[in-house]
Amino acid sequence: MGVFCTIVPPHILDRLARTGDTEVSATARRTLEHDARERTRRRLTTVIGPVGPAGAPTAGAGPADQPLRTLYDARHQDTLPGRKARAEGAKPSKDASVNRAYDGLGATFETYLKVYERHSIDGQGLPLTASVHYLKDYDNAFWNGEQMVFGDGDGRLFLDFTVSLDVIGHELTHGVTQYSANLEYFGQSGALNESVSDVFGSLIKQYALGQSAEQADWLIGAGLLAPGIQGHALRSMKEPGTAYDDPQLGKDPQPAAMADYVQTSQDNGGVHINSGIPNRAFYLTATALGGNAWEEAGRIWYDTLTGGSLSTHAKFADFAAATLTAAKARYGEGTQHDAVLTAWTEVGVKPTPSDPTAALPRQTLAPESAQPPVQG
Repeated sequence: MGVFCTIVPPHILDRLARTGDTEVSATARRTLEHDARERTRRRLTTVIGPVGPAGAPTAGAGPADQPLRTLYDARHQDTLPGRKARAEGAKPSKDASVNRAYDGLGATFETYLKVYERHSIDGQGLPLTASVHYLKDYDNAFWNGEQMVFGDGDGRLFLDFTVSLDVIGHELTHGVTQYSANLEYFGQSGALNESVSDVFGSLIKQYALGQSAEQADWLIGAGLLAPGIQGHALRSMKEPGTAYDDPQLGKDPQPAAMADYVQTSQDNGGVHINSGIPNRAFYLTATALGGNAWEEAGRIWYDTLTGGSLSTHAKFADFAAATLTAAKARYGEGTQHDAVLTAWTEVGVKPTPSDPTAALPRQTLAPESAQPPVQG
């Protein structure tokens, strides 16, 4: 089963918990304490097993090409999922957070289905459940292995966590990883877990907006930072380490290359920090290939994630080698393969020598006609 994965990194909350502003400090401490409890719950669920989701597909029935979404209002409580606020196909709610989350789940489902022919996050049509208005002033959003949960933010540092589509895509992609490569959430494999979520979170936003690699902002969490906070987002895939530089949040610590890799025991070995390195490798690959990043670059990363060749303990060099194998399997040793190799070389990752006889299972090619939705 999966792990408890939050969008706001612990290093930001740790800093805020030590600030001299008592209100900010108290909010950060409450968020940290909650997240610690939720991680314990998640470990227990992993051992005991989760309760099956209501409305799961009937045994023997093939997965549908439509999502099955259910939105709940937690009413600022810790009990999940909360009160049902909107079911699949129901008319929009009067609650903007419910509607944004509903639309974000739908955009994520649509991208995985139309581009990668994947039915929901498990590939089998898993119903998508999300709760909004979680706790009071909760400065985070998370995937707990079973559902999405969104806080409202405190309004001083962070805004409502349903406002960023890439955040929704990021967290749901932790579910995709859970059901595929299941990368261990520690050290380099954990940073890859985070990076994969950033990659597909960004691609989901780009697909929904119809943006090319050149047009995309390559930011994760744009729109989350409250007015007055000095920064653009939580992370930048284009320029790791530049997303924010604020007296309260601190400076974005992400490295862009292995020469600056951060050795730390915090944040599960720096999973939210060192993910900047593979993030930039994907950005470099996508922009070198041009066009729509969800196509060639995205398919290479998707094949790598779901192909079955990755160890749960994969390091950056292993993942880099697997992307090269995936590029060769799908496109041959041409432009795509060269772009991937050049990108990993630029960030200082040397791919692990691979077995030339090894074969990587390849996803079915999505129809070339799969195009992003027209924005109305």
